[in-house]
Amino acid sequence: MNAVSIVIGSICILMIAYRLYGTFMVAKVMKLNDSKPTPAHELNDGKDYVPTNKWVSFGHHFAAIAAAGPLVGPILAAQFGYLPGLLWLLIGAVIGGAVHDAVVLFASMRKKGKSLSEVAKDELGPVAGFCTGLAMLFIITITMAGLSMVVLHALEKNPWGTFAVGITIPIAMGVGIFYKKTGNLKLTSTVGFILLMVGVFMGPQIQGTVLGDWLTLDSKTLAIILPIYAFFAAALPVWLLLAPRDYLSSFMKIGVFIALIVGVFIINPSIEFPAFTKFVDGGGPILAGPVWPFISITIACGAISGFHAFVGSGTTPKMLDKWSDIKVVGFGGMLVECLVAIMALIAATALQPADYFAINSTPEVFKTLGMDVVHLPELSREIGLDLEGRTGGAVTLAVGMTYIFTEIPWFAKLSAYFFQFVIMFEAVFILTAIDAGTRVARYLIQDFFGDYYKPMKKTDWVPGSIIASALACFMWGYLLYSGDIGSVWALFGVSNQLMASIGLIIGATVILKMADKRRYMLTCLIPLGYLFVTVNYAGYWMVKNVYLNPANPGYNVLNAILSVIMLVLGVIILVAAVKKWAEIWNSPSRQLEAKSA
Repeated sequence: MNAVSIVIGSICILMIAYRLYGTFMVAKVMKLNDSKPTPAHELNDGKDYVPTNKWVSFGHHFAAIAAAGPLVGPILAAQFGYLPGLLWLLIGAVIGGAVHDAVVLFASMRKKGKSLSEVAKDELGPVAGFCTGLAMLFIITITMAGLSMVVLHALEKNPWGTFAVGITIPIAMGVGIFYKKTGNLKLTSTVGFILLMVGVFMGPQIQGTVLGDWLTLDSKTLAIILPIYAFFAAALPVWLLLAPRDYLSSFMKIGVFIALIVGVFIINPSIEFPAFTKFVDGGGPILAGPVWPFISITIACGAISGFHAFVGSGTTPKMLDKWSDIKVVGFGGMLVECLVAIMALIAATALQPADYFAINSTPEVFKTLGMDVVHLPELSREIGLDLEGRTGGAVTLAVGMTYIFTEIPWFAKLSAYFFQFVIMFEAVFILTAIDAGTRVARYLIQDFFGDYYKPMKKTDWVPGSIIASALACFMWGYLLYSGDIGSVWALFGVSNQLMASIGLIIGATVILKMADKRRYMLTCLIPLGYLFVTVNYAGYWMVKNVYLNPANPGYNVLNAILSVIMLVLGVIILVAAVKKWAEIWNSPSRQLEAKSA
């Protein structure tokens, strides 16, 4: 199997799905009508509700939803072989993810751009609304821990990478201040990008210096530094750090993956992995569970992601100029993210399997696999970094992309620079989501406690912002400090897919209420049925075999408690939804509509 065949076939499938299934969803199921004003027009305040060009809206939405999930999930899932991941990415994104993102965006816009918890309260009742809000708080906390774990292992004992990533903080702040003072976006963007490149190329100069020694950090130290950074990112004004980092990362995000696609077409690397490995039945060194349900839990954002519901019921529904823009922004944005995930899968599976497992397993575990590395010693020497045991997926992606790029003769001697650039790209990519996610967690905490102490609801109340930001960082920082990538990423996957299930539940309710034909509800019920069973079985498996198993390295009672709470919340929401569905189904007005249809 060669990479170009996979890329061409995948692009064709995704384009056909967008043209046919996407059109069916917007024209028949959601019945979008551009003659009606969107919330952006109805509530235009020049601040949050602003009618925005659909391609600008697409750029914002894609930058917000495409975090670590499409980069890391497929790489970790490569443990099972290239075929399970590829199939789930294509099937899951078309049948599940694109539908989920479109219907959540639609449901929020129907309620004037309200958050998903408020939509759930309106559609399913106060109990389901409260449970949705609580589930969102749990899920955003776990998501931050899962994303941070990826950065942790990429920067561990890597002073060059730590410097390149660390320098982006003052650069982003400088960009924010410079743009606020001048309003010159083109000059600001150019200067910011040049400074990012300077940060990468200065990296070798600090190695072996006092600064280099100071930046050679272990994982526990980094696990403390990241939440501290996130606290300031959540508490500082959005224009000072979060927005300019998001803006700069979007250029890198798009540019790097265009370059990767071009590189794949030039080199056409062969896929070195088998279609299925011996770990499909479980017992793998990266993920202990079997291919099902863990292929769907591990590949989260690349196929279907509940994290998208935070964006799809947050900023994006307040920006769309026309209702039909849902097709491009919601449905199309998910399919583009799927392509990003497929490219990450190719980068991982183009490596020799032994090299892949040596990077993603601890040295002690790798010794038990009976494998001999092939190109890894040479790659480590060229990059200037010991690559073994750097779990988490980020290093694997960087090595895979470096391997592809340096096959082009012009770049053959630039392995170290490509590797560190991709590490910086991933870290900036992920830190953007950590910035935004921690701020969202802060808002959720303020809303939750604001019901008991009114000033907490005021986002501009400084003590409330500081307390909520500190609490949010402490919660996910504790999970980060005490966990490992296998257990935390599985916890993230379960929580993320549970959130997607909640999004599909609400979408199904909305469709049942307004669609011409009741059977259109199946567009949400089919992926919901699969996802809900998968999530609950995966949660049960992890609690039984990992979190409450003292013999397992991932033993963690807190993770078990969080898993059980989330699964119970999911069941409560589903029960409330089923009762609501029965009520709508049997209502005289709905029966009359069904007969006329």
